Amino acid sequence: MKLASVVPAGQPAPSTGQNFASTIATRLRNDIVSGRRPPGARLSIEELKGDFGVSLSPLREALARLATEGFVVNEDKKGFKVAPVSRENLLEVAKLQSTLEPMALRESIRHGTRDWEDGIVLTHHRLTRYERPEQKDGGGVDEWEAHHREFHLALLAACRMPLALMVCDSLQHFSARYRRLFLAYKPFDRDVAQEHRSLVDATLDRKEDLAAEILAEHIERTARNILAALDAGGVAAAS
Repeated sequence: MKLASVVPAGQPAPSTGQNFASTIATRLRNDIVSGRRPPGARLSIEELKGDFGVSLSPLREALARLATEGFVVNEDKKGFKVAPVSRENLLEVAKLQSTLEPMALRESIRHGTRDWEDGIVLTHHRLTRYERPEQKDGGGVDEWEAHHREFHLALLAACRMPLALMVCDSLQHFSARYRRLFLAYKPFDRDVAQEHRSLVDATLDRKEDLAAEILAEHIERTARNILAALDAGGVAAAS
């Protein structure tokens, strides 16, 4: 499993139409998830054309794609803006994740091969390099989030349910967005690294019930932390 590639700002995207729009959508999604384009921020077509060095057609295609995914809102005559965040959306994301991911993990444990196990060990090893507190400063958060997403998807990779994997992939982006907004204000108040180790151990030991329970609680506890910060005004919820 490869991490999504991102073209650096100011450099042109690939020249073919479909790849052009896809690359723009990836860059914009990454900007939104990371908080570089905050909730509610206006997305000026002219400014985006200059930022990405692209014409109108692939840019509109990319924005339409992100609107369908829920990361961008099209306000008709007012144009596009970054989708807001809210406690209702956070709760929906967490509920879907805590339902679908443990289910997919159970299926992966039932069907997973040695190669699947190797993928979990490898992605977890990569993630542990960024689990240390000092790595959460500056650019380290970007790497941690990328490896965190890769690790969670590796756990589910053997579930034999491509539609479920597609939805879980999208939910990972949404949960990362809330997590990044939370981490901009305060660090997590628990040992996330230990939770990941416990999840790996239970999964590789093929303890289906325990692994699903750990994963569900891992997702729900993160959501509770972020929700408390959101309710206390510690996370900006622009509309």
